[in-house]
Amino acid sequence: MTELEKCMAGELYDCHDQIFLEFKRQTRKLLKEYHCLAYEQKKEKTAILKQLFGGIGTNVSVGQPFLCDYGRNIYLGNNVSVNMNCTFVDCNKITIGNHVLIASNVQLYTATHPVEHSQRLTPDWQPESGQYFCRTYALPIEIGDGCWLGGGVIVLPGVTIGPGSVIGAGSVVTKDIPENSLAVGNPCRVIRKINHPE
Repeated sequence: MTELEKCMAGELYDCHDQIFLEFKRQTRKLLKEYHCLAYEQKKEKTAILKQLFGGIGTNVSVGQPFLCDYGRNIYLGNNVSVNMNCTFVDCNKITIGNHVLIASNVQLYTATHPVEHSQRLTPDWQPESGQYFCRTYALPIEIGDGCWLGGGVIVLPGVTIGPGSVIGAGSVVTKDIPENSLAVGNPCRVIRKINHPE
């Protein structure tokens, strides 16, 4: 398997492999261009986002500043609003459905490291080895149609947020949230169901 295949399969991978460095180089170039555009330059912004993201629907806005790792692993549906100062660490796939609101300072993290010290660090690491000193893997994030993530929400690797759910401001989402749920806290927990049929 290539390092890219390992990464997308959720296995340990070398995040300093040349392919990832090239992804980052191209992404930073596009983000630099994006951040130089004025608020009202909607057409130009959309053109850059189409180059940056793996897929993008219609009527999508992404506030400035915006940060991501590769860009190519981010997929946005239709009618999506990403407010200012959001960070998407898209080492694996981030899929965002239709009619989704993402408030300011939201952070979506697909990348992580093993918890155990012996697994997290490369054994007998030496600077001249050419290896990175720690081990990394990445798991996908999925946010369903009609979700709203409040200000400062953090979503951790491997989490799915079901359609129609609302995540309260400042929450840290460590586990899957079922559809049509209002969930808050650190760790984030469902406090009640929402969107009941009339």
